Amino acid sequence: MMKLHYIHKLIDQGEHQKLDFKFEIADSRKIAKTFVAFANTDGGKLLIGVKDNGNIAGVRSEEEKFMAEAAVQMYSSPNVSFDYKEWIVDGKKVLEVTIHKGNERPYYAHNEDGKWMVYIRVNDQNILANRVLINAWKRKARPEGTYINYSNKERLLLEYLEVNDSISLSKFRKSAKITAYKAENILTNFLALDIVEIEITEKRIVYSLSSKFKEERV
Repeated sequence: MMKLHYIHKLIDQGEHQKLDFKFEIADSRKIAKTFVAFANTDGGKLLIGVKDNGNIAGVRSEEEKFMAEAAVQMYSSPNVSFDYKEWIVDGKKVLEVTIHKGNERPYYAHNEDGKWMVYIRVNDQNILANRVLINAWKRKARPEGTYINYSNKERLLLEYLEVNDSISLSKFRKSAKITAYKAENILTNFLALDIVEIEITEKRIVYSLSSKFKEERV
């Protein structure tokens, strides 16, 4: 029985949170979104020369490498760390690009409208991060750390999450009878301190008690 090539094994996984297929890099600006999403989440691999259905088409020129480098150098900030390796699979060249999880989050990608946007990787999609998550990353990076004023509003949030799986920003704002800005600030602090964790999908954004916080309370 013929041994499967390393690239075949990757392709068999299908696209997921840490793996994406690209037939080609036709636009450095567009591919920067994927680089940034991986760097802001768990890192991942990009197989260039592979179609969405997993068929190997092969890269057509050395231009793919330069386009990948341009995506990082011109259209991501801070620059995303990555490396690449070439493989010959079924007589065709596949470029394996490994994007490392970043330690300078948030990473921004320069989009077609000239705006710098933050993306995260959710399953096999690149999704815009919200302001709470972005600000939580920034607060985590501050040398002075993050401090909270444990008022009735913070206690209300914790008590709610102790008996409910999750809460949305709007639900918290209405329950606590506070402004959206105040609700965002409380959630940002809790996220920065790993008290809550965030779940972002295309349809909803909710917050729940983090597993780390639950363990510490046991």
